[in-house]
Amino acid sequence: MEPAPAPGPGRWAATACVVTGASRGFGRSLARLLAPQLGPGSVLLLLARSAEALAELAAELRAGAATGSDTGSTGLRVQCVAADLGCEEGLRTAGAALRELLQDASFGRLLLVNNAGSLGDVSKSFLDLTDLEEINAYFSFNISSALCLTSTALRAFGARPGCSRTVVNISSLCAREPFRSWALYCAGKAARDMLFQVLALEEPELRVLNYAPGPLDTDMQLLARTKTGDPGMRQHFQRLQENGQLIESSVSAQKLLQLLQEDSFPSGAHVDFYDI
Repeated sequence: MEPAPAPGPGRWAATACVVTGASRGFGRSLARLLAPQLGPGSVLLLLARSAEALAELAAELRAGAATGSDTGSTGLRVQCVAADLGCEEGLRTAGAALRELLQDASFGRLLLVNNAGSLGDVSKSFLDLTDLEEINAYFSFNISSALCLTSTALRAFGARPGCSRTVVNISSLCAREPFRSWALYCAGKAARDMLFQVLALEEPELRVLNYAPGPLDTDMQLLARTKTGDPGMRQHFQRLQENGQLIESSVSAQKLLQLLQEDSFPSGAHVDFYDI
């Protein structure tokens, strides 16, 4: 098997690329940027809950591949898996799709982007969080599923001589700083960062990145500025929007792509949009 090409501005040949939470927001923007980066023999696997939104994105990327446009790579195969990672059945469906895809020995590169996540009920303060089922459901989707999917993918792909394996966790400033009313979100992001730091330590041949994309102009930000229980925090998010300080998903996704192309970050590092 030919060794994987060195990271750089050229296209990545024979890459298995997996993006979770790909149907909207940052995941969708990233998928559109990654597609033309993936060269011959590559597959882009898109995973999210909404089958309809995934199908629309896949059709766009396949059309781009057919015409050689900016949103597609000639000959790129695009696969969709509609699954709710917050439940066992959805996680089994996603895991089975990963195992089936990644057993293909022709891939020379694996890129897994753990983007799927949720804000939780930010109308609640710490003292309002008393429902164990709600709390466990939040952490199951936001922490446990990312751990299970990553382990499944890495085991299925294996340590292939000359091949590169990169795992990205979409992180947040909230992994580093506490925000009022955001106990679940902050705890989930902090836990995910630490999980992937441990992965980087245990598997030094891997490339692992925790990327915080900044305050994005997405549905999640709309929730933040309308539903956050703490008035000061809610006003903070409202001011970001009013002052034009929210970041377009495509702009932040482009910075992540730049990081992956340069491939110079220390494995396990937390890199923020504003650091680049």
